Parts: sequence; structure tokens; C-alpha cells
Amino acid sequence: MAFEIRTREATAGGTTGTVYELLDTEGTARAEVWPAFGFNCLRWQVPRTDGTLGDLLFCDPAWEQNPVATRSGHPILFPFPNRMKHGRFVFEGREYQLPLNESTGQHAIHGFTPKTPWRVVDQWAGPHEARLVGEFRLSVDRPDLLACWPGDCRIRIEYILKLDELAVNAILSNPGRTPYPFGLGFHPYFACPNAPGAPADEMVLSCPLLDLWETDEAFPTGKKLALPEAMDFRTARALGPVPLDTLFDVQTTGCEAYARLGHKTEPGVLTIEAGAEFERVLLFTPAHRRAVAIEPYTCATDAANVADSGWRMLRPGETVETKLRYRWDPNSRGVSD
Repeated sequence: MAFEIRTREATAGGTTGTVYELLDTEGTARAEVWPAFGFNCLRWQVPRTDGTLGDLLFCDPAWEQNPVATRSGHPILFPFPNRMKHGRFVFEGREYQLPLNESTGQHAIHGFTPKTPWRVVDQWAGPHEARLVGEFRLSVDRPDLLACWPGDCRIRIEYILKLDELAVNAILSNPGRTPYPFGLGFHPYFACPNAPGAPADEMVLSCPLLDLWETDEAFPTGKKLALPEAMDFRTARALGPVPLDTLFDVQTTGCEAYARLGHKTEPGVLTIEAGAEFERVLLFTPAHRRAVAIEPYTCATDAANVADSGWRMLRPGETVETKLRYRWDPNSRGVSD
């Protein structure tokens, strides 16, 4: 067995770019990364119980016609995840205004990276894994937005594909001369490979949640609430019909079981392991309910404007690293309701 990286040119929504395929030569693991759309790992295909490949990441069937980068695959959210109210925040006495790119036109959402082309800066394949590294730097890739943020921010993402595992490592650095605030989030949409097309209602989730953030029109009030019974996933339970777009605090001590996802009747369990920086998780079920998003965040929604939100600052020359790991067991039935 060996891994390799292949490239091809592909077009989606009128944009053409190079797609990188990470795969093993025996056809039992495959990932597909689109640098032109935010370095999104659009597809991760894993072995199913019958030996064929199935999709663990949901990709909108209309991707080629309407490639909305935050509605498929594994979007990267930086330098802030989710919404920023009215796109405004204050840092070191100065007010900053972000583009109002949320669907209502009233707020900013998901930072600068999901819809911006990234640069591939390294790649490697060997006997046991394939690795692809992409970079986004504000002054290089979106210089038109420099006035919208307190400093020049840079992020590198490293995807590492193994036979039954996908690691997503982030390296955040400050190449500028002034500090900048930040939050990091990921927005993966998960499906059930052994139950293709299964609705979110049939998915079974466990996650060591602590409490729920109260919101007013999707923005945190700063108040924490006890977990309602329908959203208490501390013990594995089926999602059922409950709609989710909900921010929680989560118990994490670093690279332990952040969440586990399976299906009510079919085998196969996804285990998410996350570094201690990801103290919050947003659970989201899209309207089509063919997936569930389990979103590790280092900070809360609207973090720049909310107390005790996890909003952080990176000093000039400082570097921070975070780690995520997704492990797939096609035969396990370890998650049950």
C-alpha cells in the first residue's frame, strides 16, 4: 500500500482551479481538496462495510453549478467563526467594519477564508499517508480587506489522510508588526457512509457538552443555560427532528473524544478528537437535513463583542497551533441511542 496525490483541473460556478486528490493506491481512502474555494476538503471518502468507498463529508449535489463554500465539505473559518454583529468590533480603541456578507446583508460571517482562493505551499505522499498544506495570508490573498482587520494574519492548514483517518492541523502566525485578535472554527458537514442519503434525524450523536449559550436572533447574550432535554447529547441519542443552530461549551482536555457520530441502525462510527483550544462547538442541521455540522470553535459567535467568549490575541511573531483528528471505524456500533 502507498499513498499519492493527484491533480486535475475542475470548474464550479464558473471558477476553474486545481483540485488535489489524496488517496491510497488500493482505492480504500480518498480526500478531495479545492484550494480555489477556501482550501475546502470537499470530499472525504472512507471504507464502508462492503469494501466500497462512501462519503463521510456531505457535498451539495449542485456544487458544480452553485459552489457555496460554506455549505459543503469542511469549510475553514478564520479569523472569526460564525457571525459578527453588524460586522463591527473595537480593538485597542479603534472600530473596524467588516463586509456585511451574511445572507441578511446586516452582519459579517465566517471570516475571510472560506470564499478566498488559497495557495498550496507543500505536499507529500508516502507509504502510510498523504499530506497537503495550504496557506492564506491577508496581505497577499485579500489585500483589499487589510483595513478591515487590526493586523496582517496568516493561517496554514495541513490535511493528513491515512487509511481511516483525516487530520486537520492549523498553524496561526502573526507576520506583522501589530497584534491581531482572532478566533478559529471549522464547519464540517457529516453524512453516514453506510447509510447514504440518511437524514440527520437518524444520526446518533454523543458530545461532552457543558451548557448552552443563550442567543437573541442568533447572537449570544452572554448568558449560559442548562442543556434542554432534546439537546442533551452527553449520552448518545438520535438527533431526531430537532433543528440545530446552537452554540455549546464543551468539555475538552485536548485530543480526546470531542464528539462521536453514528447511525441508528447501520454500522460505522466517526470519532472527532480536538485540541483543548476548541472549547466550544456549534451544532447545525441544514434545512435539507441530509447532514449534520459539528463545528469546533476556539471562541463564541460574535466573540469580539461578547465577554468571556474565547476571543484571543496573537502578538507579532507569535505562532499558535491547533489539532483536529477524525477517525472512522466502518464496523463499530459504539454509538447507540
